[in-house]
Amino acid sequence: MRIDVFTIFPDAVDAWFAAAILGRARRERVVDLRVHDLRAGAVDARRSVDDAPFGGGAGMVLMPEPVFAAVEAVEAVEGLPRPLLLLDPGGRRFDQVVARELSAVPEGFSLLCGRYEGVDQRVSDHLVDGALSVGDVVLAGGEAAALVVVEAVVRLVPGVLGNPDSAEDESFATGLLEYPQYTRPASFRGWEVPDVLRSGDHARVAAWRRVEALRRTLRQRPDLLAARGGLAPEEVAALAEAGEVRLLAEHGYDAGAGPSPPSTKDAPHAPH
Repeated sequence: MRIDVFTIFPDAVDAWFAAAILGRARRERVVDLRVHDLRAGAVDARRSVDDAPFGGGAGMVLMPEPVFAAVEAVEAVEGLPRPLLLLDPGGRRFDQVVARELSAVPEGFSLLCGRYEGVDQRVSDHLVDGALSVGDVVLAGGEAAALVVVEAVVRLVPGVLGNPDSAEDESFATGLLEYPQYTRPASFRGWEVPDVLRSGDHARVAAWRRVEALRRTLRQRPDLLAARGGLAPEEVAALAEAGEVRLLAEHGYDAGAGPSPPSTKDAPHAPH
């Protein structure tokens, strides 16, 4: 997989791509991460990429000329994996579902980092293929968002993680938050690791983790459950058996009569 990133801060992005999981995947050529300087498309001595907005207003806007020139130069010489996606607050919300979609694109994709007050609308209309947003927040530029996207996608590419199960057994992979994790020491300041995790009984461990994932998701992110149609009858039964009758009732489930999942239209929006 190849991923290209266009930015006015190529050194900062490239440094992150050299670290940890991304760095190892890049060195081992499991993924091809390329970073391009948008200023390469500038035509003046100051390598300007921004100008004041027409109509007035605060801030500066990335000009179309250097952005088009930088992208088209790479496309002409190296080819460019498409889609080319703009990091923009108005884009499609990036989540694990989108990460999986992008990880399944064999040719890869490209990202364009906005900056200042944004990019000239003609870039959105005629150059990029879409836009992504990492949440309802305003950043100084798209670089941090691009790093989120790249890391979330790359870790799903086969061969990147040492244990391939890691990408499957974590938050959002199955529509649930991940179960609690523990490591040594078994006792810390009087707080003990649950006995079941030290039992060596893999079936019991799996059952405990499933219940804990359900419990945590129902408490912290019921919107995730609502999005998949609520708890299944066997999940309600598992939580009831674990003593969570009150928690179930608080979210509209009758542990005795089976689930009555809340309507998805009334589900709270997920925080970004």
